[in-house]
Amino acid sequence: MSSPSEIISASEVGQWVYCQRAWFLARAGKENANTQALARGESYHRRHSCGVMFSRIVLKAGVVLMILGALILLLLFYAFR
Repeated sequence: MSSPSEIISASEVGQWVYCQRAWFLARAGKENANTQALARGESYHRRHSCGVMFSRIVLKAGVVLMILGALILLLLFYAFR
């Protein structure tokens, strides 16, 4: 049976693919000294995620309004025919 230090998680594989040096340092227990840049990056990604979610909601609302408009036009067309 493998010891916990020999087991590599899927997120570790992703980290290794992205940056082998960062994976090695994390595996060795070294902390990242650039915590301010990490915090800024997390903040940016959080804001970006909110923007993406908002744009998806707006897109769905636009599609619903377009369908409603088409239905109203059809109803008006057949009502005054």
